[in-house]
Amino acid sequence: PFALLGHYSASKWAVRGLCQAYAMELARHRITANAYAPGIVDTEMWRLIDEGLAERGGRAKGEMIKKYSDELIAMGRTSVPEDVAKLVSFLGSEDGGIIFT
Repeated sequence: PFALLGHYSASKWAVRGLCQAYAMELARHRITANAYAPGIVDTEMWRLIDEGLAERGGRAKGEMIKKYSDELIAMGRTSVPEDVAKLVSFLGSEDGGIIFT
């Protein structure tokens, strides 16, 4: 969850719950259901969020993404769209057929 982004955080948790319910319902048909919630991805959307949070917190542009990356991401770097594409492709492949999230 992110402060000042309650609506965004709530929507992410709703998708997670819906996906878990679908996974339970569809498993008997051998259909997987997965939701990928990547957190901070280096996209225009997160640059706009960073700008708004920085403005509210009296910080420089780029500082909030760095702060969240340092505090919340074990690898210390944000994802890029290609990271998302690779994982989603894996989850949709036969190799990802045993994974339920």
